[in-house]
Amino acid sequence: MARWHRGATSGPGPRAGGLAGAAGVGAVLLAAALAATSAVPAAAGTGRGAAGREAPRDPVPVRATAVVLDGDAPHGFWYGTDSRAVAISGSAPYKEPVIGGAYGGYLGMTGNWANLEDCHKIVVWSAANSAQANADYSLHLGIGTGGYYFMGGPGVDPHYNGTATEAYAWGEVQAGRALADTAKLPVTYPVVFDDVEIPGGPSDYTPARDNGWNSVYASPCSSVVKSGFVAASLDRADVNGFAAYVTAHSAYQVGVYSAPDIWASIFGTGSEASLTSTYEWTYESFTSSLAHRAAGWCLTGSASSTCARFFGGITSGSRYALMWQWSGGGGSSNGVGDLDQIDGNRTP
Repeated sequence: MARWHRGATSGPGPRAGGLAGAAGVGAVLLAAALAATSAVPAAAGTGRGAAGREAPRDPVPVRATAVVLDGDAPHGFWYGTDSRAVAISGSAPYKEPVIGGAYGGYLGMTGNWANLEDCHKIVVWSAANSAQANADYSLHLGIGTGGYYFMGGPGVDPHYNGTATEAYAWGEVQAGRALADTAKLPVTYPVVFDDVEIPGGPSDYTPARDNGWNSVYASPCSSVVKSGFVAASLDRADVNGFAAYVTAHSAYQVGVYSAPDIWASIFGTGSEASLTSTYEWTYESFTSSLAHRAAGWCLTGSASSTCARFFGGITSGSRYALMWQWSGGGGSSNGVGDLDQIDGNRTP
């Protein structure tokens, strides 16, 4: 997943808690949606932008994750990559590039809010890396292929009206598209991640410098800011709508990809920010050096003080802490690509 410099945020800094709106009930709704484990039959789209979508499908059942130690540690942890293709040579079982160990998973962008709005932006998916991860998965190595949806905040909703009801509906629309996109891909991992981040500027991924989390745009594709403020309660309603729709229309669990400072800059530090029962994939802390590989949730050797930091109340000791993008993200570059640490023991 391409990551921009984390300091390049728009709008105000971290918000204080206590904002009015849908926050309190929103936190409960998201926690309930993410804790749901039963499969619900696929249903039609929400009616807004859902026409012509392929019906979502359930994920491929996950095999019991092998605990053979093969480069990563402790038992059950795997190395993986995400987003842009990385060069992996040889044949199965494949190895993690540069640092070695079993190639334990690939996470790709299944969809992008900007394309939902016809902004003609890219979707980053490596068919080659997905096939390699799935080949190792067939040998009981790793988690195979997972997916994330590059999510838009309330400020890029074409129907934005400043209400939590509309923000929730916008989250549902994006979730419908995420499920339809995922159904077309060889995804084996049972968690769909919504990617919540601040890009820092228009790019080939997005026309909006903050993806509409802290600013309202004149139109979704315009890059012109109409208002420099979005209430945290609306941001949370958007995320809640996404989570509720996914769990009600598929067997997938919902996770969030973000980082502590970015999460706080969007949702503040109050109830809107709470994710105490939410699966997470973090990209902080990170390094551009591959001299000290990750083991568990920290780098090894002299870099052992660099450790994964989760957000919204989740710590690395929580069963909801699933993945750490330890190198290549956050605006860093290691010359290889995005490298991840995956705790297969916690696969839901």
